[in-house]
Amino acid sequence: MSTPTTDNRSNGKFRSGFVAIIGRPNVGKSTLMNHLIGQKIAIMSDKPQTTRNKIHGVYTKDNTQIVFLDTPGIHKPQSKLGDYMMKTAQSALQEVEAALFLVDVADGIGGGDRFIIEQLKKVKTPIFLVLNKIDKIDPEQLLPIITQYKDLYDFAEIIPISALQGNNVETLMDQLIRYLPEGPQYYPADQITDHPEQFVVTELVREKILHMTREEIPHSIAVAIEDMKVQENGVVYIGCVIYVERDSQKGIIIGKKGALLKEVGKLARRDIEALLGSRTFLELWVKVKKDWRNQERVLKDLGFRND
Repeated sequence: MSTPTTDNRSNGKFRSGFVAIIGRPNVGKSTLMNHLIGQKIAIMSDKPQTTRNKIHGVYTKDNTQIVFLDTPGIHKPQSKLGDYMMKTAQSALQEVEAALFLVDVADGIGGGDRFIIEQLKKVKTPIFLVLNKIDKIDPEQLLPIITQYKDLYDFAEIIPISALQGNNVETLMDQLIRYLPEGPQYYPADQITDHPEQFVVTELVREKILHMTREEIPHSIAVAIEDMKVQENGVVYIGCVIYVERDSQKGIIIGKKGALLKEVGKLARRDIEALLGSRTFLELWVKVKKDWRNQERVLKDLGFRND
């Protein structure tokens, strides 16, 4: 188990490590990741279970490099995809130097938080309790909430923040760096993720659909790239397929006279061009793969692999 050290910025030693961000769905894990990295690499939505894979974000500053793992929200799975997401989140705790357990202070302690704490008792990793969304409560409410959590688990550190506004995030980073061992620089200083561009592109398309649909649609979609290449004129061509589970969902995604799909493409292209730094031609299709969330072969084809 790691123990806190002196700040490496004063002793010249390079420290590095992997840190998992865990918590219930929709507590702000992706928002925190993007704030720390300084660029959007994890999609954000108010829909639970937005994150499906471990998203690796690379933070490099001074003599420090931290590889953050934004994990799917820990929840009771309802499908084979849900099983994959749970295993992904739980496995992250076995491969890190520390973990940030993010909770929404405005929600209070729920059954999901207690379930996660029981899982944390099985590992020796230093766990930070990160009380997110402090901007949504009265400061006087904070101390009783901290006391409730302290009664359930012996956290290495307890730090209140607002990931959206950036409040107290610098303090969180200062404390976290103290727990990192001396180690190598795993990635170049200007690299912010180890995921290929294609993965981030599919996530950006999926994010726009999450924002524009409701009910069962957000959980029923998957996005895959069929073609991505730089054309002679320098424009990046991207051909993307949006998979749904039922014919009725296909109609919803396309929208009346193709309006919703066109808007998804317009908004996604704007983010993709910011990511790639080049003009982009984005072409979208919608196809039906019936009950894809429960078909192991299809899940593997779409990149959901527990290995």
